[in-house]
Amino acid sequence: MSPIPLDALSILTREAKGLWSHGRGPILVAIAGGWFLSIGVRMIYPILLPHLRTAYGLDLTTAGLLLTVLFVAYGLGQFPGGLLADRFGEKAILIVSSTISVATLALIVTAGSTAVLFAVTALFGVGVALYAVARYTILADLYPERVGAANGVVSGAADLGQSILPPIAGFLAAVLAWQFGFAFAIPLFALAAVALWLAVPSHRSESTRSADRPSFESARAVLSGLRIPAVVYGTGLLLLGVTVWQAFTGFYPTYLIDEKGLSATLAGVLFGLFFALGVVVQPLSGAAYDRIGVGRTLVFVMGVAAVGLVILTQLESFWPLAAVTVLLSTLLGFATVTQTHLILALPDDIQGTGFGILRTISFTVGASSPVLVGAAADRGFFDEAFLALAALAGLTVLLGFVTPAANE
Repeated sequence: MSPIPLDALSILTREAKGLWSHGRGPILVAIAGGWFLSIGVRMIYPILLPHLRTAYGLDLTTAGLLLTVLFVAYGLGQFPGGLLADRFGEKAILIVSSTISVATLALIVTAGSTAVLFAVTALFGVGVALYAVARYTILADLYPERVGAANGVVSGAADLGQSILPPIAGFLAAVLAWQFGFAFAIPLFALAAVALWLAVPSHRSESTRSADRPSFESARAVLSGLRIPAVVYGTGLLLLGVTVWQAFTGFYPTYLIDEKGLSATLAGVLFGLFFALGVVVQPLSGAAYDRIGVGRTLVFVMGVAAVGLVILTQLESFWPLAAVTVLLSTLLGFATVTQTHLILALPDDIQGTGFGILRTISFTVGASSPVLVGAAADRGFFDEAFLALAALAGLTVLLGFVTPAANE
């Protein structure tokens, strides 16, 4: 195994040339653009949480429950997303997802009650979930030789969306009204659907063979594939990472405002910085996984993030908080590493369906963390909740060292 080159720029340049080769570049751009919007808009919720708390009279526990509903819906949508991608092709599901986002955002900005807000938030989460599995399986087929790097680019696009779109939403909410923080994304999703229609070829992954003939045998094949040790351990890694990520990103702006005394504007700046760094963290994490595997990569991804979470609870002023945000941004690499590992570990004939099941389990179970952190914060234990997240990140590193390689 060759060592990782020290020059990060040379890594990114070489990977970019390979990813653009054979006419695949425009396809990758279209897929990344849709994911840029899907995840970027989903992360508008944390930045607008103070506005939603004021508008609907929510305490921190109920605000955490809103985030949990969003993430549970996102988790539950993973399995049908994978199944539908296997049956009807990734292109169709990617377009359907963007179309659902257009409709649900229109409903969110017109929500007249807390119940409606919660219900439409759940629908939006399901719509985004449909995109998630389809984009992974189509990239696995388009880039068999560098799937980690391709997933890193698309995940990096999502982090770019999370660094740009929430601050825009916060500005519009402050200047106009919170509804404009969601409404500006509606025409962007419409454009994304058109771009996907034009750029992405009609395609169904190899796993279609199993999905087209549902039977007891195919169900048994799925269950057998999910019992592979590399898949079982990889699912544990994904579950732990999702638990930490959902709670931290859901409450980081609120934590900075309530516990560190920052203004909403400065909290938004640090939240944007966190995701902006993911544009570099994600591709490098994917390239590292391709070269050194899951365990050693997680040391730099989750280990550094665990240290950052501990340091965070001890800081007060803006610049030290900005510095620790840089450390915390390594957390963004966990999804690229763990989900690429699962895609490669799953048998080809159940890839979409199996990956959808595992993401459903991980994101649904992990979605309990925001409401738990919110409840702890309401009782004066915000710092302690973040220290618990640090412990879970450390546990992820330990589990990574005993996780079998995807080809074992």
